[in-house]
Amino acid sequence: QVQLAESGGGLVQAGASLRLSCAASELTFRDYVMGWFRQAPGKERELVASISRGGGSTWYEDSVKGRFTIYRDNDKNKVYLQMHGLEPEDTAVYYCAADLRARNIAAMDPARVYWGQGTQVTVAS
Repeated sequence: QVQLAESGGGLVQAGASLRLSCAASELTFRDYVMGWFRQAPGKERELVASISRGGGSTWYEDSVKGRFTIYRDNDKNKVYLQMHGLEPEDTAVYYCAADLRARNIAAMDPARVYWGQGTQVTVAS
């Protein structure tokens, strides 16, 4: 069973930076498109960043472009989300996701991905 474990969330002030990490196990990591979703209270889960299997292509949701960077280390089975310039609107539970079948990194399917347990990011104004 694929296992994904996120870490790095926390409570920060607006403008601060955080780096989220996701450690993957029980899978051939380089076979999976990886992504970070987030879910704010009362809102649907949304994809904010994704990265191709080899790491050469990335996708970002418009509101995080220029502030967030996704990258992966296929030797360590890890994917990261570096977040700068955090805003209160970024407050959410952030989930790591792995998609074996994705052909388009912008179209990770929440119905088929493997999920981590989530990590809370809270940005105070």
